[in-house]
Amino acid sequence: MRALVARSGRVQLVEAPDPEPGPGQVRIRMEAAALNPVDLATASGSLTALGLVQPLDAYGLGWDVAGVADLVGPGVPHVRPGDFVIGLSDRLPLPVKAQADLVVLDTSAVAPAPAGIPAVEAATLPLNTLTAVQALDLTGLTAGDTLLVTGAAGGVGGYLVEIAAARGVRVAASASAGDEALVRSFGAEWFVPRGEDLGPAVRAAVPGGVDAAVDAALVGVAALDAVRGGGAFVSVAAGAAPVPLRGIRVSTVFIRADGGRLAEIARLAEAGRLTTRVAGVHPLEKATEAYERLAAGGLRGRLVLVP
Repeated sequence: MRALVARSGRVQLVEAPDPEPGPGQVRIRMEAAALNPVDLATASGSLTALGLVQPLDAYGLGWDVAGVADLVGPGVPHVRPGDFVIGLSDRLPLPVKAQADLVVLDTSAVAPAPAGIPAVEAATLPLNTLTAVQALDLTGLTAGDTLLVTGAAGGVGGYLVEIAAARGVRVAASASAGDEALVRSFGAEWFVPRGEDLGPAVRAAVPGGVDAAVDAALVGVAALDAVRGGGAFVSVAAGAAPVPLRGIRVSTVFIRADGGRLAEIARLAEAGRLTTRVAGVHPLEKATEAYERLAAGGLRGRLVLVP
């Protein structure tokens, strides 16, 4: 099979042995695999430099996959060959990951794909939506509580707004001024254009400050200032969380595969509660062009690779 790897800071398409599923695993014939910023960091060697992955000759690329289960290992009663599924490859130091013709995942990382949604769109869901859900879980918010989302027009931020609104949480969102209509369509009740003094602007709308913030744009202290004393603050990147001033509970979300939550997300997508955004589609053999486009920035949505 073909697989994308990062070697010496370059993205390469290589031939690899067809993987076989072991006990509790599923093999997926990839129909679509999304690109994410973490793939770019892996390809550039940044994760190795930071000590987040052990040195390897080559690193497999890709976290998100949508496709058809074609082989299942022993002890897998709920996935059958022919099932359309989505999954998340959340381990970093692997020689082959999700951007490959065949992908083997633990069943705990796999869920039925949302019915009626094409594979290219379904492949954009796992990493960003699970990050959003797990960040929201860390806040401890319930219906009627208030939340600030920074970077609300981005992949994670947009899903944060939609999933929080689906839970009945009232959302204040920050993004560029030109994205206000988009972010409000996701369910944001209040909007603060990027560049405004965030804390005072949010507090003018929500007296005393919001109950929690999820900082998808890595704003840091400015977003913390919008949170009431004793509230919660969640960063989506390691090392980016501010000091926990005013008794605010500060944490960082570290994404993990979760097939159960992914199944819930798929149902939200089926119901039209999540907005999938595809910035472009590239064949696997032209993946270097997709990586160059991702590195250039300015995208709204995800680039997706197809076989």
